[in-house]
Amino acid sequence: MDNLEDLIGVRVELLAERMQQKGWRLACAESCTGGLLAKSCTDVAGSSRWFECAYVTYSNEAKSAMLDVPPELLEANGAVSVEVAQAMVKGVLDKAGVDVGVSITGIAGPGGGTPEKPVGTVCFGFAAKGRDIELSREVFRGDRNRIRQQSVLFALDKLLKIKDSVSE
Repeated sequence: MDNLEDLIGVRVELLAERMQQKGWRLACAESCTGGLLAKSCTDVAGSSRWFECAYVTYSNEAKSAMLDVPPELLEANGAVSVEVAQAMVKGVLDKAGVDVGVSITGIAGPGGGTPEKPVGTVCFGFAAKGRDIELSREVFRGDRNRIRQQSVLFALDKLLKIKDSVSE
């Protein structure tokens, strides 16, 4: 099974089972993935039992308006930064009132990259009640679709690892 869509589907099934076992709910804030994580989660029947909502905040204005990301933070660091990923995941956790939150912001390409932030640079934030926010900066390779799929797969893998330590 080398198809990324299939791998994503398997991870979502595992996440769904574990989230339901614990009675936890998930919300996400997505930028470069454009809702692909939310779509993947809601492809699973019964996802309303564990998936709360998604904020697709593609523009800087949307990040500020919907997730309370400070405009100064965006100006100072750029939308593709761990600082903004942190503010996004904090915003989604606060706004949605869920147990677990994830944020994804990056450059899926084909344009928009710089030497400091090449195409494929994606920053993530992971938050769970009672835990410190975890941040990650990754660089994926491939075309726009593959970068987005790799981002979703990375997020799902990370969510599967942190789900055991959420405070009840």
